[in-house]
Amino acid sequence: MNYRHAFHAGNFADVFKHALLARLLVYLSRKDAPFRVIDTHAGEGAYDLASEEAGRTMEWKGGIGRLADLSDADAEMRALLAPYLDCVGDFGADARPALYPGSPLIAARLMREQDRAIFCELRPDAFVALRYRFGRDARVKTIHIDGYTGLGAYAPPKERRGLVLIDPPFERTDEFNAMFAAFLAAYRKWPTGVYALWHPSKDAAAESKFLIRFEAEGVKRVLRLSLAVARGGEGLRRTGLVVVNPPFVFEEEARKILSFLAPRLAQSEGAGFETYWLTGE
Repeated sequence: MNYRHAFHAGNFADVFKHALLARLLVYLSRKDAPFRVIDTHAGEGAYDLASEEAGRTMEWKGGIGRLADLSDADAEMRALLAPYLDCVGDFGADARPALYPGSPLIAARLMREQDRAIFCELRPDAFVALRYRFGRDARVKTIHIDGYTGLGAYAPPKERRGLVLIDPPFERTDEFNAMFAAFLAAYRKWPTGVYALWHPSKDAAAESKFLIRFEAEGVKRVLRLSLAVARGGEGLRRTGLVVVNPPFVFEEEARKILSFLAPRLAQSEGAGFETYWLTGE
């Protein structure tokens, strides 16, 4: 377990993932009934972009740093991004937010008093930071556990409404298989939950095998989203999200958001996005 997200916090993949996550949470909040968030790989919860780790890579400059000024965006786009950017908070003079929120902090800020969350994290130092950050939040339970094991233990939640975020570090060579197996086991028990599965796009063959499994296993209403900031080059240039049971407004919102983010976050030629259904009803 060598991965540390502090080096990558606020990069283009985070912006892609978290802007869409915020929209899913906004939709869940539109009904009075409580919901639960299960985050399988929660990390530290938030990240200091002035830290040595963030300063070494400066990846946030090509991500959240490019959203510091939205004066050129229309009112609809500012409204769609507002829940996410409200979680990010104010930008400093260098276009850097003081603290970049990870998915747990975004969830906590968009949850209501009646909602609950389970944040799983296995890395010991990251869990210590996670527990410290949410130790006084009665809505949140932080658990030092493998996220896939945690998902099996806590799905379905008693609320029967909610969102599962599966966002592993992809250190394992079999991560796609492990992620899908954990998802499928939870889906079999809780087919009405909303599931968001994030992944980097580096191994085209492994990614393709992963995507075709949803239809092969009979999973219904699966939306595929991806964002590329360049055609190739060193490091991560493309990332994807699979959303199972997305809200009915989500596809349209996601398409609008990604059409704005693709040129905004572009690093070279080849930037773009995709939205399409892997399976229907």
